[in-house]
Amino acid sequence: MRMRHIRLLAAAGTAVTALALSACGADGTGTKDEGASRSVSPTATAAPTPDKAAGGTNAGTHATRTHTSGGTSGSTAGGSRTGGSGTTTGSSGTSGSSGSSPVLCNGANTHVTARPMSRPLNHMLLTVTNTGRRTCELTYYPIVRFDEMQWAPQADKDTQPQAVTTLKPGESGYASVRLSAGDGSGEGGTTARRLTLMFQGMTPNSDGGATATPALPAKGFYYDSSLTVTYWQQSLGDIADW
Repeated sequence: MRMRHIRLLAAAGTAVTALALSACGADGTGTKDEGASRSVSPTATAAPTPDKAAGGTNAGTHATRTHTSGGTSGSTAGGSRTGGSGTTTGSSGTSGSSGSSPVLCNGANTHVTARPMSRPLNHMLLTVTNTGRRTCELTYYPIVRFDEMQWAPQADKDTQPQAVTTLKPGESGYASVRLSAGDGSGEGGTTARRLTLMFQGMTPNSDGGATATPALPAKGFYYDSSLTVTYWQQSLGDIADW
């Protein structure tokens, strides 16, 4: 009877051990296998704590602001440099004021001389040199007036050039004055001591601006009613034999 009781206890222990192993898992690790783990939401996993969220947002905003500011600053600087370059170039053109349209030559922007010519006889040469900073134009022909004379000599139309005589700064233009008739046919001859030279404007006989009073030789110039002038010339050679 006692032996049977022992065998029953042994059998019961074996059964208890089997149940315990079954409950703990066949691998004996003591960990219960509950199958595949449930998926976790990425948002829930990435969600930072309030403090970290604030820090991350501020950092991102700062990075964005820094990038935008740098880009804007660079763009503005580039625009200023480009604008400055354009302004400088436009100015060279204007300073190129050398590129400005010509002005009229007159007594304010030229130096005028009057001297006798050795050939032909009885002729006076007028030389006008541009002393200004801009190109000037000698229009038509000079209006010559000796002393207090009340008339002006006419111009020889055969000497009219095809283009207006234009003088760059430092350049000279020329006109010849026939003072008296070589054959003595002129009338009212007299000797002049003073010369007033008037310039014409853009239309014939219009006022071209300041007059000039070039010095005459000590003996003056003798002239009579045959007093005639040429048109302004670019080259002295064009009237050398007039």
